[in-house]
Amino acid sequence: MSFLPFIDKLDDQCIRNMIVFLLSGHYIWDTYLSIRQYKVAVNAVDIPEQLKGIMKTEEYTKARHYSIAKLKYGFVKEFQANVINILMIYSNFFAIIWNYTETINPFLDEVSTSCLWLIILQLINTIIDLPFSIYYTFVLEEEFGFNKQTAGFFVWDKMKQFVVFEIISSTIASIVIVVVKNGGDYFFIWLWIVVGVNTLLLLTIYPAVIAPLFDKYTPLPDGELRTEIEALASSLKFPLTQLYVVEGSKRSSHSNAYFYGLFKSKRIVLFDTLLAKDDGSGCKDEEILAVLSHELGHWSRSHTIKNLILVQVNLFLLFAIFAATFKNPTLYTALGFYKTKPVLVGMFVVLQYVTMPYNTIISFLMTVLSRKFEFEADDFAVQLNKGKPLEKALVKLNKDNSGFPVHDWLYSAWHYSHPPLLQRIEVLREGVKKFEIKNK
Repeated sequence: MSFLPFIDKLDDQCIRNMIVFLLSGHYIWDTYLSIRQYKVAVNAVDIPEQLKGIMKTEEYTKARHYSIAKLKYGFVKEFQANVINILMIYSNFFAIIWNYTETINPFLDEVSTSCLWLIILQLINTIIDLPFSIYYTFVLEEEFGFNKQTAGFFVWDKMKQFVVFEIISSTIASIVIVVVKNGGDYFFIWLWIVVGVNTLLLLTIYPAVIAPLFDKYTPLPDGELRTEIEALASSLKFPLTQLYVVEGSKRSSHSNAYFYGLFKSKRIVLFDTLLAKDDGSGCKDEEILAVLSHELGHWSRSHTIKNLILVQVNLFLLFAIFAATFKNPTLYTALGFYKTKPVLVGMFVVLQYVTMPYNTIISFLMTVLSRKFEFEADDFAVQLNKGKPLEKALVKLNKDNSGFPVHDWLYSAWHYSHPPLLQRIEVLREGVKKFEIKNK
C-alpha cells in the first residue's frame, strides 16, 4: 500500500495524464502571474512618488523596458519548456535514454547506468537550453548594457559548469542509490542523514573551492573601507576571517554582496561592481557598510540556520514520502520503464511530479518567510543607525541593476524572496523615524 493510496488505484496512463496535468497547471499559473506583471510594466509609465527626485526618467524607462523584455523572453522560454516536458512524458523519452545508456555502459550496474543516464539527460537539456542562454546573454543583456562576457568566456564557463555539475550530481546520485538499496525499510532516515551531511559539506567547500573556478576572488585591499568593515564585524562579534572582492564584472555589471562559512569561520564577499566607480555607479563606503549591516542582520538573527533546519525537515518529509511510494510499479511504467525500476527514476517521479503540489506550497511559504527575514535584516541595519544609507544603497543597486520598482502584488508575493523596493523603502523610513525618536 502506498503512502498516497489513490496512486495504487491508477494505471500508468492515468499517472502519465496526472503528471501532464500538474505540469500544465503549474505553467498556466506562472503564465497568468507573468501576464499580470507584464500589464503592470506596460502601464506604469510614470515614476512612483517615492522615487521622484531619486530616480531619473531615463533610468526608470530603461528599467521598465528591461522588465518587459525579460517577461517576453520568459513567455517564450516557459512555453517551450512546458511543451518539451509534455512531449518527454508521452514519448517515454526518459526510458528511451535509459535503454540507450544500458547499451553503451560496459559495467551494466545500476549506479553507473544511472550516472551515465543523468549525464546524457543534462547534456540534452543543455543543448536545448543553449539558444535561449545565448539570446539572453548576448542579445537581451547586451541590449541593456549588462553583458560583459565574450563568446570564448561564455563557452568555457558553460563547459566548466557542466563538468562541475555532473561530478557533484553523479556523486550524490551514487550515494543515494547505494543507501536506498542497502538501508533496509528505514533507508530514508539514513538517506536524510547522508544528504544532510553532504549539504553541509557543499556549503563549506563550494564558496572556497568551486566558486573560484568560475570567478576570480582577491582580498579587499587595505584602506578605509576594509578598516570600517572589520570594525563593524568586530563590534557585532561576527567571526570574520576573510574579506574578498569577486571579479563579477567579467560576467555582468549586476551587483551583490554576501557572506558564507560555518561556525567560527566567516567570509564576506563584495562584487567589484558594488564598489563606487568614476561613472557614478556602485555604492559609497557608508552605503556598502549599510548593505553589509543588512547581511550581518541575517547572521545575527540566525536566518541561515533557521533556513537550513527548515530545509532539512522538508527533506526528511520528502524522503519519507518517497520511501512509502517509490515501489509502486505504475510510477515506472507511466514513463515507459517496463522491465526495470531504477531508484533514481523512482525518486525523480516522486519528488519532481507526485509531490509537485506540496513542493509548490512549501516554496511559497519559504518565499513568505524569506521576505519576513529581509525585513528583520533591514531593521537590524536601522538599529545600527544605517537605515538612511541602506535606503540609498537599495535605490542605487536597483538603478544599477535596472530593477523595475513597480510590481503586481500577486506576482511579487509568489516570486520574490525579497520585498519590492517601494515596500522596503516605506518600512525603512518608518523604522528610521522610530529609531530617531527613541534615540533623541
